[in-house]
Amino acid sequence: MHRYPKSVRVFEVGPRDGLQAETATVPTATKIALIDRLTATGLRAIEAGSFVRPDRVPQLADGREVFAAIDRHDDVVYPVLVPNERGMQDALAAGATEVAVFTAASETFNQRNINASIAESIARFMPVFALARQHDLRVRGYVSCVLGCPYEGAVDPTQVDAVVRELIGLGCYEVSLGDTIGVGTPLAAARLVEVIAKHTPPERLALHFHDTRGQALANVLACLPLGVNTVDASVAGLGGCPFADGATGNLATEDLVYMLHGMGIHTGIDLPALVRVARWINERLGRTAASKLARLPEAQIDGLLAEGRQ
Repeated sequence: MHRYPKSVRVFEVGPRDGLQAETATVPTATKIALIDRLTATGLRAIEAGSFVRPDRVPQLADGREVFAAIDRHDDVVYPVLVPNERGMQDALAAGATEVAVFTAASETFNQRNINASIAESIARFMPVFALARQHDLRVRGYVSCVLGCPYEGAVDPTQVDAVVRELIGLGCYEVSLGDTIGVGTPLAAARLVEVIAKHTPPERLALHFHDTRGQALANVLACLPLGVNTVDASVAGLGGCPFADGATGNLATEDLVYMLHGMGIHTGIDLPALVRVARWINERLGRTAASKLARLPEAQIDGLLAEGRQ
């Protein structure tokens, strides 16, 4: 019998990673309401936006307005993505208490995404870490293309390990492993974590699996017994990567929580409330539900909490 964690920290990325891929403009008021509704579900980590150049990610150009208006709770962290020193200064001015930096395990993807090599992207983080130490902010790291790249194909786990070790060494409290194009399968995902865990404690890793090929939940399940206890997910399965062709669909937060509750794993999340947030944002965006639970009839939602803990 595999030993699974007693609790899992669910890291909600919908308001940033989820909405950045939308083609139609999402009103600022909708973004604010989404974050506030997610806060009310019991989530304790909600990525609230990014401070990147508006021409690069126009969907998140109103990040400052959104961050200023959300109802922040003291027991919830609202990280924002920053690419460099300028982004970090903007985040500090907005009152952020946690930021995230991002790079990739693929040189080609990094060049296509941010026009920089992996080494150059990490060099851009140096002022970010210096300011974070000065202002006592925590820094999270993201590594893209950990299980495959749209340009290079398969990615060597030792290459991912090297990037993770560098980010941890610079001061990241946690590094999120992103299967950006959703090509990973359970054994490959587990092997990756095993390689990285030889040098980095698994509790300092997070899983970020896209569901492009329907493997995200299976990949999470394969990695949880290895000591990882943080999983990224996006309400309603929003998102994908706008810089990677075909990278559709994050793991839906509500589907993840349903699985975890069914395994007796604590999340602290009100599942029926979360499903209703998923249904609400789908209605606001005019899209069909990507997650299984968001398609349930309204009459079945209230029974999810008990059903998910059998």
